[in-house]
Amino acid sequence: MTMTLQRLGRALAAATILLLAIQAPAAAEGGLPPDEGAAMARELFDAGRPDQALEILRPLARSHPGHANVRFLLGVAAIEASRMRGVSETDRNALLDEAIASLHAMLADRPELVRVRLELARAFFYKGEDTLARGHFRRVLAGDVPDSVKANVQRFLNQIRARRRWTMYMGMALLPDSNIGGGTDEEVIYIDFNGVELPFDFTPEEDQMASGVGASLWAGGEYQHPLGERLRLRAGADMARREYSGRRFDSTTVSVHAGPRWLVDPRTEASVLASVRRRWTGTSIEHDAVGARIEARRRLAPRVTVNARASWHQRDYRDVPDLDGPVVDVSLGGTWTISPILQANGSIGYARERPERLNRRSESRTLRTGLAVALPWGFNLGGNLQFRWTDYEGLEVLQHRPRDDSSREDRFRTLSLYLLKRDLTIYGFSPQLVVTNEERESNGQLLSYDRTHGELRFVRQF
Repeated sequence: MTMTLQRLGRALAAATILLLAIQAPAAAEGGLPPDEGAAMARELFDAGRPDQALEILRPLARSHPGHANVRFLLGVAAIEASRMRGVSETDRNALLDEAIASLHAMLADRPELVRVRLELARAFFYKGEDTLARGHFRRVLAGDVPDSVKANVQRFLNQIRARRRWTMYMGMALLPDSNIGGGTDEEVIYIDFNGVELPFDFTPEEDQMASGVGASLWAGGEYQHPLGERLRLRAGADMARREYSGRRFDSTTVSVHAGPRWLVDPRTEASVLASVRRRWTGTSIEHDAVGARIEARRRLAPRVTVNARASWHQRDYRDVPDLDGPVVDVSLGGTWTISPILQANGSIGYARERPERLNRRSESRTLRTGLAVALPWGFNLGGNLQFRWTDYEGLEVLQHRPRDDSSREDRFRTLSLYLLKRDLTIYGFSPQLVVTNEERESNGQLLSYDRTHGELRFVRQF
């Protein structure tokens, strides 16, 4: 009797699926009410036919673009359809792109929807866009989700870390600047003559405080070759170019690095990298730097990640050998994902330069904090505030010497605000608007300045 009932149940289920499959094309063409169509698509999806569910959901999404349940089911069905056996690579990517577009549009209006963010993270993961997937998975962990979901998300994150091979990025920006050269607006310089301090008028160079619009371009990439279960070989390169009219303030930096990356445990990793850099100012080589850096990262909790970095480089200048010498840079930072729509970050740092020229030897301490929030209508708003204190050894050159003949001390304050629209891309590039105000206060003469500059960025990560 029991076997007969089970067979009858399976037969009824099969008949239901067959009936829904037959009705799906007609329902798609007939303009079903969205709730009725979504319910029919859900039954097909639950029966393991996401491809047929899409036949109902696509016209519904076009005719009712604001219906949340339809948009969500479309995204989930497209993800599962991409994973069906026999789907070609081209069709698979098209389905994942369809899922990403649908789910991304929902998050643009409702960034607090954790379930939608989880499915979007899965779509990015299956498409191989691990940087974007990782960011969304970590925001999911900051939401109020069951332990089973957290464990599943962690498995995705572990797979991302283990399979990571290529990482690439590129971007470009327009750079309006009120003070390109960081020139001072001071008009008087005081010089000591035999114990008598005499004032002299100071006229800056014509283009020292010039305003204008520049452009920048940056790009980079890295490949990680597996050497073992927990060991990778990293190799990569980075380039940044900044250009203004007249070439005086142009600069280019190119760097390459290589070394091992060790996956210490599921929450910890460390890398030791050899590093080489070259910098040009204008059209001439300014300096080369050869050294190494150590990087480490640990996830302390689902919402908190800390990272540390230390580097040492020997810097050699082409035309000013007195500036040759070692440069040390150490930093400790962290990220706290407070909620799926709110993230805070911060860091402290120390740097030291020891060139042969005494008055260019310095020590710097840095404190930085930032906050980013995902707003409705697809906007992200964020800001960073940084303070840097730099102390120099020895006496400055005459025109910059402090009036009390003490050592030079500079104090920097930098405030940056940025705005971007999450659901807007141009040929794969995301536009971002950044405005930065920078102020330097120095006890050295003719060194204090204030500048405000903007950036219209177009950024893409692969």
